[in-house]
Amino acid sequence: MLKIVILGTGNLAKHLYTAFLKADGIDMVQIVGRNWKKLQQFSKHSTITTDFDAIADADVYLISVKDDAIGEVSKYLSNKKGIVAHTSGAIDMNTLQSVKKAVFYPLQTFTKDKEVDFSNIPICIEADHEKSLNTLKGLAMSISKNVHQIDSEQRKKLHLAAVFVNNFTNYLYSIGEELCLEEGLSFDLLRPLIMETAHKVQTMSPQGAQTGPARRNDIKSMEGHLELLNKKEHITLYKLLSQAIKQAHEKEL
Repeated sequence: MLKIVILGTGNLAKHLYTAFLKADGIDMVQIVGRNWKKLQQFSKHSTITTDFDAIADADVYLISVKDDAIGEVSKYLSNKKGIVAHTSGAIDMNTLQSVKKAVFYPLQTFTKDKEVDFSNIPICIEADHEKSLNTLKGLAMSISKNVHQIDSEQRKKLHLAAVFVNNFTNYLYSIGEELCLEEGLSFDLLRPLIMETAHKVQTMSPQGAQTGPARRNDIKSMEGHLELLNKKEHITLYKLLSQAIKQAHEKEL
């Protein structure tokens, strides 16, 4: 049995915990965090503690905390013999203050109480020793069929790409919802369009799937849209994105 300790009580920590409980050959030894109330959700199957000086011995320690706290938290594991891995997409592996450094990065968006299927989630791993890498690979494959060895520089760029396709896109959804509500319309009217766009990029390049007035350089439509926008930041975004799309496809116009 591979003994695991998770440090952190946020969304990712909870989803990893739930996934590992269902996995074969994994012993969820302990969850460590500063919030006693949040720790209660882990207490049924693992020991819990707020004392970072009382961290149990384990084969792998997964640090799932805010990026700014990763280095500081890892100091509590500096004398541990197990592998210390953080779960961030944006932080270098060498930020860890431990003997055996590693990264265990699930590339997905995690929301509280929204169940996810880990079996197809890409898990990006990195380690400073071959033996540690093999252990992490086994751990990752216990919950996912989609495991990749990726170094810190590649992972940082991948995380940046994820921000564009997920965080920024979701913010644009929120603008779309706001515009609908201004006219008493339901956001549900846009959901089929969102799904079709998502489906298209499963089989097409996003560049090839691009449509819309900026792609066609339909100046009249774009001017009409700008007249309908009330917020300065929405106008700025519309202009910036339209210009970027136009430039990306100017050879096709």
